Amino acid sequence: MAKKGEARIIIHLQCTECKRINYTTTKNRRNTPDRLELRKYCPWEKRHTVHREVKK
Repeated sequence: MAKKGEARIIIHLQCTECKRINYTTTKNRRNTPDRLELRKYCPWEKRHTVHREVKK
């Protein structure tokens, strides 16, 4: 978890098709309080799919 006063946190991105956690990244929780959604490449699906932020 983030330390007190820090805005950037580490998040995990999970593929919506195969349900595997493929990526980790950081985000500023003050600027984007909602869950992040990105189109990223899934090596198991072998194509670009929507990846959503999940709790780890």
